[in-house]
Amino acid sequence: MFISDIDYKVVIGDAALRVVSQTSAEVRSNAEAEAQEEIASYLRPVYDCDAIFRAESDARNRLIVMYTCDIALYHMISAMPSKLGAEVRRERYERAVKWLEGVQAGKIIPDLPTRADSSGENVSTGIILNSQKPLRHNW
Repeated sequence: MFISDIDYKVVIGDAALRVVSQTSAEVRSNAEAEAQEEIASYLRPVYDCDAIFRAESDARNRLIVMYTCDIALYHMISAMPSKLGAEVRRERYERAVKWLEGVQAGKIIPDLPTRADSSGENVSTGIILNSQKPLRHNW
């Protein structure tokens, strides 16, 4: 399990965590899995997501842990009828997505393991290539 109860305490108070934790273990597990997949969808082209989410304890990237908690809480609270703290959760969710988009665009370079092929060779260059749209000269 990548996320623990202690990890949540960084982003949500004890009382609120107890309320959110009253949802079933299955809902929490699904929300955490969805959060991990959402994060992986941004990081997968360059980073080794299996290694990122397989890491334990202090070997985990603290920002990934925090954003995984934020996104999972956003999904859990969205499913609750009272939407407890929905505004704060939405803001933290949007901040997590903005950070992930920055990583995906190459503007933010986190300390994460990069992808490797079967021989162990790094397949991610970290270089993003773009080009301008082709010119069309139809006279």
